[in-house]
Amino acid sequence: MGRAAGWVAPLCWIAVLLDGFDLVVVGTVVPALQRPGEWALTGAGTTFVITIGLVGMMVGALTIGTLTDLVGRRKALIGAVSSFSLFTLLCAAAPDVTSFGVLRFLAGLGLGGCLPTAIAMVNEFSRAGRSGRATTTVMTGYHVGAVVTAALAIVVIPELGWRWMFVIGALPAVVLVPLMLRWLPESAAYLAAHGRRAEAEQVATQYGLVLEEPAAPVAAHAGESAGATLKTLFAPAYVRNSVVIALTSFMGLLLVYGLNSWLPTIMREADYELGAALAFLVVLNVGAVAGLLVAGTVADRIGARAAGVAWFAGAALFLALLSIRLPTGGIYVMVFLTGCFVFSAQVLVYAFVSANHPPQVRATALGWSAGAGRIGAIVGPVFTGALFSAGIAFPWGFYFFAVVGAIAAVAFSVARARATGP
Repeated sequence: MGRAAGWVAPLCWIAVLLDGFDLVVVGTVVPALQRPGEWALTGAGTTFVITIGLVGMMVGALTIGTLTDLVGRRKALIGAVSSFSLFTLLCAAAPDVTSFGVLRFLAGLGLGGCLPTAIAMVNEFSRAGRSGRATTTVMTGYHVGAVVTAALAIVVIPELGWRWMFVIGALPAVVLVPLMLRWLPESAAYLAAHGRRAEAEQVATQYGLVLEEPAAPVAAHAGESAGATLKTLFAPAYVRNSVVIALTSFMGLLLVYGLNSWLPTIMREADYELGAALAFLVVLNVGAVAGLLVAGTVADRIGARAAGVAWFAGAALFLALLSIRLPTGGIYVMVFLTGCFVFSAQVLVYAFVSANHPPQVRATALGWSAGAGRIGAIVGPVFTGALFSAGIAFPWGFYFFAVVGAIAAVAFSVARARATGP
């Protein structure tokens, strides 16, 4: 186990990187799918292929998040990565848009459970007082994946075609899954919550961790446990935060997916060249990585809630400023700063959730946050698609996103900074 100590964060980081791949891959292949030689997607068809995977992610986050608190972090994460990678590979062979949509939905099921599970595990293997940095650090993988995918698309799609993007997205699992099977341990917090005290103490000692105590015993039967974990989120001590988290995550992922799905298209509508429009997607996610490296440290000093409110407010400001036509250099700077704030803001919600829930419901709470957010992830691209169809995505798309960021800042500000167990 000692030899495996350094593997937890890197393996979870790579798993989250795969989520980042999916964040932008559809946005990069949509222009190719809209061509007459391919599927000639209309506005409605484009919205379908963008959103159907997000529906799967929503279902996966809500179900696998709860299952993670029942079967363990290790099994859930390995299963999620394996499932997502298989169906992503099959997307490369999809003969038509309907088959592609079904495979995207099935891939989304596994992918939706990947993020909350990885965040729960990384937090439970981090030292006390560093949950903010632990969450933001692992989430840099999300945006590194997005940056790499967007950059690859610029080279791969013109030379090899859009199908190769999905082959590339599935390949990491060939190495990642065997490494997880060999080196990924189970969380001490999960073991303690399920009565496996001796194993939990061994893991905690080996990793130099303070063993968390479950706030309540876990029920004997899986069905009762699932009901108990969900019920806890709406107990008096947690219901306020559960509602606030759902609303804030809805707004946060609306921004994340709305921007990543439609930014190149909106920028084309604003008369920027196609190459520059795709490059904006890269710059946006480079900004996200830079913002995450700062946000985690700030959150550990002033609290994830206060940092999140500030980050959402900054996101609203820079989103509004994107509506101004600027020279190419100036718009690159503005897109970078937008990325710094938009994506870190949502990650700070996850950091807050992880720090304010006991171990036996932590993954369920993170799944609830991610699941509610995935609804926003569906609404964002759909609404932006409607603006595009109406010919007003620029500048009204950015005005819409700015309002969403402001609402998220207000909503997050009313969360309780520290929840207490029932």
